[in-house]
Amino acid sequence: MRGMRAFYSGQFVLPLPPGHRFPMSRYALLRDRLEEHLPAVEMDQAPRASDGELALAHTPHWIAAISDGSVSPQAMREIGFPWSEAMVERSRRSTGATIAACRAAFAGGIAANMAGGTHHAYADKGGGFCVFNDAAVAARLMQAEHGRSGRLLKVAVIDLDVHQGNGTASIFCNDPSVFTLSVHGQKNFPFRKEASDLDVELPDGCGDADYLAALEHALDELDRRFSPGLVIYLAGADPFERDRLGRLKLSFDGLEARDRRVFDWTWQRRIPVAFAMAGGYASDIAETVQVQLGTFRVAFEYWRRWQNAAR
Repeated sequence: MRGMRAFYSGQFVLPLPPGHRFPMSRYALLRDRLEEHLPAVEMDQAPRASDGELALAHTPHWIAAISDGSVSPQAMREIGFPWSEAMVERSRRSTGATIAACRAAFAGGIAANMAGGTHHAYADKGGGFCVFNDAAVAARLMQAEHGRSGRLLKVAVIDLDVHQGNGTASIFCNDPSVFTLSVHGQKNFPFRKEASDLDVELPDGCGDADYLAALEHALDELDRRFSPGLVIYLAGADPFERDRLGRLKLSFDGLEARDRRVFDWTWQRRIPVAFAMAGGYASDIAETVQVQLGTFRVAFEYWRRWQNAAR
């Protein structure tokens, strides 16, 4: 039996200028910590998302402009990265990792993208360190693959990054087969938000107890309104109390309880779940990685439940 699957694209490193605020090194650190503390997690290189796969959620013009470098400087400033071939390759691989994690989740219950969660990318533009929307592409592709057998796959995107998933909400705004849930900081980026199917806006300084109560209410509402056959979970580390961009006050224990609630919700309903890391910007990168390792620990516990139930 194979272990819990996790897909990485960290070997494709963006050439960022000195002092850039995006913590690129956290991906390699996470891989090192997983090898040390959770060696049963089976890590594989992410496949490369094709033009056809990206086109399930993005316009041909945006895919072409990013791919050949004809994208405008203004559009790249909105993303926050300089254009490079490495950026294009990494963005395709990060999307491919969520696609692969979804397929592996159908086989084993739970699987991971060790990056991803690029929820600020719209159909025709990027933003906030996001080029392509991995959750949107993967959701549409899984629906297409299931549709070949005449089945409608309903997908829920549970987005617990501290920033609203505006790109995901926009892409699926008229799609009743995908439910978008975003729990985020009310006054945080993006300052122009889109309407998700369910938005939960939290005040600056929100701590563990209030956050977990809000999440519980949101999951109850999701359960009342929608019955997914797949969950894509964006397990952002940026609600952490010492995150530079977060403005919330969740502790390590609070974030572990958050993850446990999501994985328990999916387990109780036997819904496969693919999860991605999304944001994390603690001044001490090791703290962001500690949050992410905690997410993997909880996920692995529930993955073992899936395996025991299948015997």
